[in-house]
Amino acid sequence: MLISRLLMRLREPRTWSVVALLALGAAGLWWWQHGDGQVPPYRTATLERGRITAAVSASGQVMPVTQVSVGSQISGQIRELFADFNSEVKAGQVIAQIDPQLIEFQVRQAQADLEAARSQVLIAQANVLASQAAVSRARVELAEAQRDLERKTDLVARGFIAQSEADRARALVNTSTEALRSAEAQAGVTAAQVQAAQATVKQREAALAQSETNLSRTRITSPVDGIVIKRAVERGQTVAASLQAPELFVIAQNLRDMRVEVSVDESDVGRIRPGQPASFTVDAFPGQTFEGRVEQVRKAAIAANNVVTYVAAVGFANRDGRLLPGMTANIRIETDVREDVLKVPNAALRVRIPGVEPAPAATRGEGESAPRGGARGRVHVLDAQGQPRAYAVRLGLTDGTHTELIPATADAAALQPGQKVVTGLPAAGNGSNGRGGTAPRLPF
Repeated sequence: MLISRLLMRLREPRTWSVVALLALGAAGLWWWQHGDGQVPPYRTATLERGRITAAVSASGQVMPVTQVSVGSQISGQIRELFADFNSEVKAGQVIAQIDPQLIEFQVRQAQADLEAARSQVLIAQANVLASQAAVSRARVELAEAQRDLERKTDLVARGFIAQSEADRARALVNTSTEALRSAEAQAGVTAAQVQAAQATVKQREAALAQSETNLSRTRITSPVDGIVIKRAVERGQTVAASLQAPELFVIAQNLRDMRVEVSVDESDVGRIRPGQPASFTVDAFPGQTFEGRVEQVRKAAIAANNVVTYVAAVGFANRDGRLLPGMTANIRIETDVREDVLKVPNAALRVRIPGVEPAPAATRGEGESAPRGGARGRVHVLDAQGQPRAYAVRLGLTDGTHTELIPATADAAALQPGQKVVTGLPAAGNGSNGRGGTAPRLPF
């Protein structure tokens, strides 16, 4: 009964129209899903041979190779300025003058003190001569007293004079002996006074030299040949030199040979060595690249906000003088280079296709040694039928875009330049049929 009703409905024209529409819809859906086979289901890239350059990127400031801060060792008021920003100066050239009036008075006082000390030396020397004369007189008196004692002793023995006369002569000898000792001691005192006076003269000479040095320091001079890149004082300003010298000028010795002081993260500093080539850009000259070379990696660590960095100095020639001190440089230091290596886009290393696994490591040939290289990875290569095949590889040097490919199995050693590696599926909105459909993304 049911079959009879179906046959009766099939004889109706409207039923045939519905069937035809359903058939056309099914055909359209099949064509939409399978397409014409011209667009591959995977996004691919080509294996290449070429150069891989590993680099460390950082930023730093352009600085002169030699930069001298010129200060003042004395306090006073700036009376004259003889240099300004960008002034070219020579070593020994006067670039500022501090008011010297007060120090000139100190020099005059030191000179007067020195003259007074020298006069004290003359007085002490005269006293030495007087004391030496007193010593000579005391010796003469002692000799005369001794001769008189000898005569009187002889006369007493003969009975010509009394014993008391001989006793008085002996007492005079003793007195003269003590007088000689006193004169000799006084001569020693006067000699010491001369030495003290001479020492005072040296003190006054040192004080005078110090005052004259301070006077000369009122003339601020350039220590090197160079260019003034900073002036921190104005005419009439008072500078106070106490625990440290105030900075008046900063002079760059040479702006033709400069350097970039780069802050390098501690994770990258182990790859940086003196002599490595570097390139950098500055915001003042967009699109231009400047070349340099690492000169020094400083061992002093700089810790800020729990981040440890080290300073690397990159020297370069600034022959045209376009780069100025203080400019920010974005620098790239080449740490390693590999020539003529098989390289793969980094996107291909992130692809994972479910159900497609590389051959096990046991497939290496008999007696074949383990492959060199660092981290393990895999790539998916399309075979002749357009189907992906996974290969286990070791990853070598990377430049951030491509990575050196080192086959890790005997099968992977067959990887050759020109082969297509899978980098992903078509993006959403660009289905495999190429007509705006969508396709599921591979897991990355």
